[in-house]
Amino acid sequence: MAARTKTTAKPRPAYRCTECGNQLPKWVGRCPECNAWGTVEEYGAVPIRTTAAGPVSAPAKPIGQVDGQVATARTTGVPELDRVLGGGIVPGAVVLLAGEPGVGKSTLLLDVAAKAASAQHRTLYVTGEESAGQVRLRADRINALSDHLYLAAESDLGAVLGHIEAVNPGLLILDSVQTIASAELDGAPGGPAQVREVAGALIRASKERGMATLLVGHVTKDGQIAGPRLLEHLVDVVLSFEGDRHARLRIIRGVKNRYGATDEVGCFELHDEGIAGLADPSGLFLTRRDKPVPGTCLTVTLEGRRPLVAEVQALMVDSQIPSPRRTTSGLESPRIAMILAVVERHGGVKLGKQDIYTATVGGVKLTEPSADLAIALAVASSSSDTPLPSNLVAIGEVGLAGEVRRVTGVQRRLAEAHRLGFTHALVPPDPGKVPKGMTVVEVSDIGEALRAIPGRRRPSRPKAEGGNAPAPQGRSASRPVPAPAVAAYPEELMAGWEPVDSDELA
Repeated sequence: MAARTKTTAKPRPAYRCTECGNQLPKWVGRCPECNAWGTVEEYGAVPIRTTAAGPVSAPAKPIGQVDGQVATARTTGVPELDRVLGGGIVPGAVVLLAGEPGVGKSTLLLDVAAKAASAQHRTLYVTGEESAGQVRLRADRINALSDHLYLAAESDLGAVLGHIEAVNPGLLILDSVQTIASAELDGAPGGPAQVREVAGALIRASKERGMATLLVGHVTKDGQIAGPRLLEHLVDVVLSFEGDRHARLRIIRGVKNRYGATDEVGCFELHDEGIAGLADPSGLFLTRRDKPVPGTCLTVTLEGRRPLVAEVQALMVDSQIPSPRRTTSGLESPRIAMILAVVERHGGVKLGKQDIYTATVGGVKLTEPSADLAIALAVASSSSDTPLPSNLVAIGEVGLAGEVRRVTGVQRRLAEAHRLGFTHALVPPDPGKVPKGMTVVEVSDIGEALRAIPGRRRPSRPKAEGGNAPAPQGRSASRPVPAPAVAAYPEELMAGWEPVDSDELA
């Protein structure tokens, strides 16, 4: 028996946000979905409908009797993408991959389309942005050719559904959802109503056929996915594809995942022949040198659950302008300013009249606090023109009081550093289990950490008439200077060096 729909005689007006497509029963000044002002407009009268109960497609079962084998994930052929998806792509799942223009979304998914295609699971690649010939040229360049990979260039939703009926694929890739439009609706492709209709139709087709779907999504200048927010709620998985277009590294992060964790990341390297997964990407973030140089320090950051060894660099020069420069690359400027203040106040390093440049290597962006200690050591190393040992890593968050705080995953970070051949580490107190053969020095504050910097003693300062050295600028002459605690550090770390007093770092 079909569902009965009763329509009232008197319709009521409806309102819609022109920015995100959110429908509202009455006019408001600000859309509650996207918080945009003045975008809610009346677009017509919608009849009030009530729906009666109708037939069901299948009776409800106890959850223990539901067959879970039909939803077993299968590999995409790209291990780094499988890692983020939670082991592979689930039949019937809809995945939205969003990223900035030129980051490599189309290149990655074309490679996935070729590797996932097989006689049992054909792949249909639909492009709405390029011609079929252009996609074929890119496939030749990255060697993404397969007899079971079908290619179509369409911009109409009806034509896309027709290709799905004809090919019956196990995997559909649509590039992109903002370029497909339905003839049943008014409006240009990419509008809120069109994106909602296209996504809804493809999601229904995926669930009915057990067909996995990968949708490419555009992003706005603010980094948000273009189109209505409802799109992110409808799909099963939302992935963010990130990377500096001037660097080789590309990272996929899980934003939403109904089938796995969202704290995993996949690392890729973009090159002339295409894009390749990086099982061990730490080498991109390090600089190979014959001997250590001042102003560099290594740390171990966590991208999701994956530890990565990264290098931070600092350069200090005498400023030629009244307001010294503070320039960063790959690091957060507010956090750098805080670390510099702590190093000067609690570490005794004079930075006031210096231009300071801080950066990361390889295009990686370090946002977590665990890199604070490495940044502080790099700044102090550049200030004293003293290189740090090449076998040393520094891990820890620095507080405004100068204390070094614990961070999450210290044991995983130390294990990764030990795997890559690092033998010494500066960490906060109580690091837990230490890898065998690795020397770990616990530091509780920034002053104690700075005294770990080995260096040749500088020439002594001229003494005053009374025989005592003049007090450093900004420090009381009667205030005692603590002696460097050299004995607390391993002899291997300090071999061949003499300690540096706090005054000599100034």
